Amino acid sequence: MSLAVIQMVSQSDVLANLRDARRLLEQAASAGAKLAVLPENFAAMGRRDIADIGRAEALGGGPILPWLKQTARDLKLWIVAGTLPLPPAGQPEAKSNACSLLVDDQGEIVARYDKLHLFDVDVADNRGRYRESDDYAYGSNVVVADTPVGRLGLTVCYDLRFPELYSELRAAGAELITAPSAFTAVTGAAHWDVLIRARAIETQCYVLAAAQGGTHPGPRETFGHGAIVDPWGRVLAQQEQGEAVLLAERDSDEQASIRARMPVTGHRRFFSQGAQRPASEHEFKA
Repeated sequence: MSLAVIQMVSQSDVLANLRDARRLLEQAASAGAKLAVLPENFAAMGRRDIADIGRAEALGGGPILPWLKQTARDLKLWIVAGTLPLPPAGQPEAKSNACSLLVDDQGEIVARYDKLHLFDVDVADNRGRYRESDDYAYGSNVVVADTPVGRLGLTVCYDLRFPELYSELRAAGAELITAPSAFTAVTGAAHWDVLIRARAIETQCYVLAAAQGGTHPGPRETFGHGAIVDPWGRVLAQQEQGEAVLLAERDSDEQASIRARMPVTGHRRFFSQGAQRPASEHEFKA
């Protein structure tokens, strides 16, 4: 099975989380996965020392990046490292980004995506208020990279609510899109399944939606339901809560057929190809 999505219940202990992630990635590699996606905040949840973690990683003194590269080499596995705090390259004292790294099976970082949309939202749960921008800087780039399983677009969690990003990824040639996440239990129950299926349908891409699924420090409860969704919007694998290794195969012939039979990218008119915007309500009344 060429694709793997990992679901975790990460805690605040970085080394313990890395041990858990290694065990799950070993299961994915043993099952034949060529690429595996870890969830958002896979290495730490509920920590308030994000800046210190990011600085240590940037200066070469943190455990996460060496672990990531060694694990990819050992398992001969391409890994999307959910997110970890990491400052911009060459700026160890700068504010960290929520960074999703694509690492190849030789342990080399081949792509970096910094989360574009930060979760500054009030939620009706035990925590009540989330302000990612307090800890993280906004990203600025759309990222697509070639992998052995296809051309891969990178997104993170709250990005799922912004379809224009996914349209940009499709336009850049994406065939698969990763969405490592830590949706709250409240927002996940309301919108998670709808969002991951919608993003797959509109882009005609596989969506690899790794998730956190359980209770974390904070307190924080995440929704789970990590999933692999195909380009027709079918959920190929899903896990409600707890740890999981979800597996699926990319059917490139079927994907090509879906795109040929439903050529939506060629039909797009508004805000592209010079089409005019629809008239506003005021203009209609005039």
